[in-house]
Amino acid sequence: MKPIHHKAKKRFGQNFLHDPTVIDRIVACINPKSGDNLIEIGPGPGALTQPVLKKAGAMRVIELDREVIPKLKMFCLGDGDLDVIESDALNIDFTEFADKPQSLRVIGNLPYNISTPLMFHLFQQIEVIKDMHFMLQKEVVQRLVAVPGTKSYGRLSIMAQYYAKPELMFIVKPGAFNPPPKVDSAIIRLTPKQPHEIIPTDVELMNKVVTGAFSLRRKTLRNSLKSFLNEADFAALDISMKARAEELTPEQFISITNYLVQQKQTRSS
Repeated sequence: MKPIHHKAKKRFGQNFLHDPTVIDRIVACINPKSGDNLIEIGPGPGALTQPVLKKAGAMRVIELDREVIPKLKMFCLGDGDLDVIESDALNIDFTEFADKPQSLRVIGNLPYNISTPLMFHLFQQIEVIKDMHFMLQKEVVQRLVAVPGTKSYGRLSIMAQYYAKPELMFIVKPGAFNPPPKVDSAIIRLTPKQPHEIIPTDVELMNKVVTGAFSLRRKTLRNSLKSFLNEADFAALDISMKARAEELTPEQFISITNYLVQQKQTRSS
């Protein structure tokens, strides 16, 4: 049975999956099981929701388009316990849905226009998340998995990899959607790091440092980080002022951040 037809709305950034082969591959990546605490963002008419619900038996979905909700419920009727939350996922406190740490499994074909802020919203609640499987624009996935020294490496790479281990699963061509987007998409798996794997730091400050470093991507760190570090600071950190932002590892950005925090504490004591 195909999902009940629903016209995609540009204001919600909707592109609905319809290719059964792609859907099967996504479900296989998620590997939903009975008892999983699953929540889907932006289910639309339910092309991915229904097969996941059949395997899990119960799940929550967050949908902003109120007109598609009755069609979603009808399509999934009898396939399991479906809890529909009519809301904007950016306003959701995901910790309310988890009764223990790292128990929430989040999935979704995310609207491209909110994918980055939504992921940062989820990173702030990472302690309750077990894993995330998202359909995103291929370029965004490439940035998430990028390593130092590559063109795609930047702020999103560093901040995402601070919290999680990203893994590109497979590429999805435009024809798998209705309407087809103008770009390729990709499935990514984000597995949150264990608490002992996350180096403590001031994340808000690190975000500012990373943003500053990459705002002048082609400039040396002497120029891009001059509002944060002077020549003596670079020497103390053992980081070359002639290096560019893309050459630094996430660990080095953490070191810079912790150094700045320490310097501030020293001055105030």
